[in-house]
Amino acid sequence: MIADAPIPVAVLTGFLGAGKTTLLNFLLKDPFLSDAAVIINEFGDVGIDHLLVERADENVIEMASGCLCCTIRGDLIDTIHDLLARRGRGELSRFNRIVIETTGLADPAPVLHAVMSEPGLLAACRLEGVITVVDAVNGMATLDAHAEAVKQVAVADRIVLTKVDLLVGQEGEDTLFAIIGRLRKLNPAARLLTTHRNEATAERLFTMGLFDPRTKTADVQRWLAAEAYEMGGRHHGHHHHHDVSRHDAYIRSFSFTEANAISPQGLELFMELIKSYHGPNLLRMKGIVKLADDPGKPVVLHGVQHVFHPPVRLQAWPDGDERTRLVFIVKDIEKPMIEGLFRAFTDQISGGADAFTDKTLSLNR
Repeated sequence: MIADAPIPVAVLTGFLGAGKTTLLNFLLKDPFLSDAAVIINEFGDVGIDHLLVERADENVIEMASGCLCCTIRGDLIDTIHDLLARRGRGELSRFNRIVIETTGLADPAPVLHAVMSEPGLLAACRLEGVITVVDAVNGMATLDAHAEAVKQVAVADRIVLTKVDLLVGQEGEDTLFAIIGRLRKLNPAARLLTTHRNEATAERLFTMGLFDPRTKTADVQRWLAAEAYEMGGRHHGHHHHHDVSRHDAYIRSFSFTEANAISPQGLELFMELIKSYHGPNLLRMKGIVKLADDPGKPVVLHGVQHVFHPPVRLQAWPDGDERTRLVFIVKDIEKPMIEGLFRAFTDQISGGADAFTDKTLSLNR
């Protein structure tokens, strides 16, 4: 038996040497995570021995903070199912959050896919977001050399910059400004925190989902951060003269709004088309959408590549803005193609069939 309310799941990622282990150690001492379950890839990779008080069994460790910690046994989905089942039977304390720590070389997308697409987990869990750790000293070189590191930043809801205290003098200041600027271009909406002076607290990092944990209501404006994505799109625009040695030369972000409603069938087809033709390059997508069948009750969308979380229908618009708002972080996709396709479906309600046909055909070009 699972909990009535879906359990928030957060993914902690970051490239090798970024300081993810140090951050995890710090966070696990925070009372905010005292009722969390932590899933790590290999127990030996995370130095938390000094926090252990007893071994509950061969897979689950109880820590001094009260957290539970376990390793991924073969398959992440099986591990989460096992934790939930044992929680339901009363064999484990009733943790209220799951934190998944990935390996330093990992593309976070498969982990996100597991949480967002496994039918058995959808009723029990909801993706809260992604925390990506970046080394301020070596981050520029890492982003230049490794496409995985760029993707980890691009899909993040929170970015934690480590080793800032090692940057000293004018050269250090220049390095700090450069890495911050690059992170902002890659992901303009992610909240950027540092480990310097313990700024990256658990509460600041883990309050990143759609629902405000204090009010239990949807905070769409904060979650979407559409204005930041739109500014990111202005910075990126239509770049064809980037340094091609940089993996992030092809990453762009943008947002758009639409006052007209879209039919449920049109929205479903729109999502299927962008997943089918652009799934691997659709790094992250969020949105709140006005549907024609009941314009007063919007749906919330959340996708990573070709996997979308089941839409959540709200009982009312959470703010005074009743327009569709969609935000995207993509690789090698231009804003006009996505925006034009969506508007073509809203045109269907007023008879714009020709626009729909043109935009659908353009996907094959």
